[in-house]
Amino acid sequence: MVFEEINTPRMKLRKLTPEIYKEIHTSYSDSEIMDFLQITTAAELLQEKEKYQKGLSTHNRSFVYFQLFDISSGKFIGGCGFHTWYTEHFRAEVGYAISDESMKNKGLMSEALNEIINYGFHKMNLNRIEACIGTQNIASQKLVEKFGFAREGLMREHYFKNGTIEDSIIYSLLKKKFVT
Repeated sequence: MVFEEINTPRMKLRKLTPEIYKEIHTSYSDSEIMDFLQITTAAELLQEKEKYQKGLSTHNRSFVYFQLFDISSGKFIGGCGFHTWYTEHFRAEVGYAISDESMKNKGLMSEALNEIINYGFHKMNLNRIEACIGTQNIASQKLVEKFGFAREGLMREHYFKNGTIEDSIIYSLLKKKFVT
């Protein structure tokens, strides 16, 4: 399998698409899936398989996601990309996470997100990128604001996380407002 990659000064971003997920889930063993997706527990594997079986894309929605690897060590450190991509409406929601605690607070997500935003506007032909962020997630709010995302409002009881229904702040960035 050949992967599209984006390199930043400190990371390699490896692109995953619905087609790649299909290949992985139909051709790889459980241990190969775990290794490829950097899954460490049987529960995470089960959750990943359920996501795949329920369908990761539909007739008008898709996703593009990138795995993040530290260039110096080759170590998997997280992910960043677009989900809930409404192809007919030229918009998608951005999502991101650093899963390796030792790699947090080093500016890596800013580095990755800059590339992902550029990719969304220039390769996916997005006009609007959205971010739904928990009201308590100040670091994430600051991150998107750094890139010029505008706070649009509050979505009440929007996400169910850690056994609690939470509100989300909706942010957006329009292509015409993004300066590369």
